[in-house]
Amino acid sequence: MTANIDGTAAEKFGRIRDEFNRNFAERGEVGASVCISVNGERVVDLWGGVADPKTDVPWERDTISIVFSCTKAATALCAHMLVDRGLLALHAPVAEYWPEFAKNGKEATTVQMMLNHESAVPAFRDPVKPGGFLDWDYMIKRLEDEEAFWEPGTRNGYHMVNFGWTVGELVRRVSGKSLGQFFRDEIADPLGADFWIGLPDDVTHPIAPILLATPDPSAMMSAFTKKLLTDPNSIQALSFLNNGGWNQNDPAAHKAEIGGAGGMSNARGQVAMYEPLALGGSHKGVKLVSPERLAHMGEVSVATQIDATLLAPTRFASGFMKSMDNRAHPGGDQMSAVIGKAAFGHVGAGGSIGFADPDHGLAFGYTMNQMGMGLLLNQRGQSLVDATYEILRG
Repeated sequence: MTANIDGTAAEKFGRIRDEFNRNFAERGEVGASVCISVNGERVVDLWGGVADPKTDVPWERDTISIVFSCTKAATALCAHMLVDRGLLALHAPVAEYWPEFAKNGKEATTVQMMLNHESAVPAFRDPVKPGGFLDWDYMIKRLEDEEAFWEPGTRNGYHMVNFGWTVGELVRRVSGKSLGQFFRDEIADPLGADFWIGLPDDVTHPIAPILLATPDPSAMMSAFTKKLLTDPNSIQALSFLNNGGWNQNDPAAHKAEIGGAGGMSNARGQVAMYEPLALGGSHKGVKLVSPERLAHMGEVSVATQIDATLLAPTRFASGFMKSMDNRAHPGGDQMSAVIGKAAFGHVGAGGSIGFADPDHGLAFGYTMNQMGMGLLLNQRGQSLVDATYEILRG
């Protein structure tokens, strides 16, 4: 399909506009936004297509959508700010801040393990009640009572949605504010970022509903998808399907603080959050973290050949995703997100992504409403990332 593309791109970054157009013409894009900042200058800010195919409403400058696991980076950043202030210690037992969690095999869990997806509660064995994801207190109690799936710290397994409650509850207990309120007060509002964990009633931005991916019968299935479809008691099935009927297009879900997968934003909103992280920890008078904390945030803290949830190699930096190139593995094109060596950020299910790369002073954001197959990037987002790096490298 062809699409009307609005916004600006500096002459040097004209190829980004070309790739963005190709996404609509050749790669099934419906509505999307892409934003790029280099050394604090917004060199690309584009949006286009259709926000809602049912009504043919266009994707506008301020259109937002759910960005799924891109939200994890916002949650992790909140935790790192508290670490930087000396209020949260990475290697301290979680029990020091959240005593009720330390039972049923989870007693030795540390803060770092939670950020590393090592805290051994990637899913729930018993059914989540209808609407459970929208009830913070209920989800926290479920985590407290859940038996560890493995000995915490001995392996990592992607905490698909639960990351938002494990790390988010630490933020709440240490700061005295809910996760969404802390993020809004300390990060989004000071930076002017259109990014929310729990959409307030006074936000009137147009919202693009998420469109589910259409399976490609010819595509090679990943190990994650095979397990999801064949074993209803597996971590894969439980983490993905045991969600209490969570409907990502429900306005009530938009208002809930789902810190692992429920954030609402667009490419520009993500870039606003990442600009300070691309520039030493501060930008335009807003300091998020110290240079020392920032350096730690970009370092790989856990890497594995077989993630217990995703069943693929993964690399994380204390809550942030690092570059993951699994394209040589069966179905690995659905489990890859290739970014720079120093870059860190997070992808969202279906293909959205936001990240910072301090080596290039780069902040990057891409969001869309049409999900692609897989949990990480697909050709639409990866083509924009690849073109960005090729331009920056000259």
